[in-house]
Amino acid sequence: MTTADSMPAGGPAAGEAALRRPELRSLWQTVHSRLSSGRPVTRIRLGPLDESQREALADLLGLDRLPDHRPVVALARLEEAVTELSGRTVREMAGELVGPLGDRAGERRRQDDERSGLWAWLAGHDTVRAQPVLAHWAASCRAAGLVGGSAERTRTLLTDALKVLAELPGQAEPLPVFAARVLDGRSHALDDGAPLSTLVLRALATLYDTAPPQSAAERRALWTRAGVADDELSATVVVGGLRPAGDGLLARVARLCTEAGQAASLTLAHVRNPGELTLPPTPAPHVVHVVENPSILALALSRFGPDCPPLVCTSGWPNSAAIQLLRLLVDRGAALRYHGDFDGEGIRIAAYVLDKTQADPWRMTAADYRAAVRRSARGPHPGRLTEAPWDPGLAEAMAEYGTAVVEELVAGALLEDLAAVTRP
Repeated sequence: MTTADSMPAGGPAAGEAALRRPELRSLWQTVHSRLSSGRPVTRIRLGPLDESQREALADLLGLDRLPDHRPVVALARLEEAVTELSGRTVREMAGELVGPLGDRAGERRRQDDERSGLWAWLAGHDTVRAQPVLAHWAASCRAAGLVGGSAERTRTLLTDALKVLAELPGQAEPLPVFAARVLDGRSHALDDGAPLSTLVLRALATLYDTAPPQSAAERRALWTRAGVADDELSATVVVGGLRPAGDGLLARVARLCTEAGQAASLTLAHVRNPGELTLPPTPAPHVVHVVENPSILALALSRFGPDCPPLVCTSGWPNSAAIQLLRLLVDRGAALRYHGDFDGEGIRIAAYVLDKTQADPWRMTAADYRAAVRRSARGPHPGRLTEAPWDPGLAEAMAEYGTAVVEELVAGALLEDLAAVTRP
């Protein structure tokens, strides 16, 4: 069928001219579309065809009568006719007459793989895994779909959002200054209404378990809560028992309050400009215990007075002063131990502190929770629960018992631990 004897007079050139007839244009467009699907093709439906198009198709296929207005043509029959006329394949002719053939099925598979890879990357990101509540935010991002239909654009935006979240709480900088520092000079990237700002604020609302902000005032309040645009005086952290050496202001204030058996309220300004400050040498790592509630610090000061072991209170969600102080202590060689409430928010706060400061959990396991439940009266419902990265069984235990255990109910055990600490 492919010999020169089977071709029309004039050879392949004349045959190709026959295939280029205007009446066959719709045939080639349909063939091109079907072959570009990326799926196996054996038959092709054409039409509706007018009279001249039906005649051209009949001539091409060597039919003894006109085809229907919507004929179905076997690809093998068309392949045979095209090869006889031109010595070329249907794919070659469709590519030349209409354009390069595509692979829509392959492209869809590639796009599906790209999307799946994107969402798997987000769900497995260190920031999301360290603070499991952000898995809900990641799920909402996936439900919202790709930005502009592009996985690449979406990944770029999410990468910036995760970079911002990793830098929070902020350092009492105005929002444009914070954005410029974190995002390589892009000072307006977090402006109100910008896509990145909206994405980060949704993450913060998920983290703090609040409704997404609707007004400019609510958005400013959420940024402030995250330590952006805090002023250096209103952000404070309460400590007790700290006896750092050095002539810096922070060290002197902390020592004076400790010697008086009192708590010290340190501002972000103190923490950002500590001056000379070192921790006393100890045989073992210098341990600083961290609690969520001021009442625990008050009980410790009441019991131990000037001999109170080093203790820092986050007062709920830690602000920029608390996080910066804890990081400063770690930089000076301290080992941090954190305890908080056994409820949904308490677990989220604990995950946040552990992620931001290298602290280790202190009496915060599922076994600790079960023991506390057995010793305490039933409390309020623990609220929305998320996984505790340090103990996957903790959320399961809290769901099983369905009761919160506030930190004050285990104060006795915490104070006994503190009593065992030798004051440096």
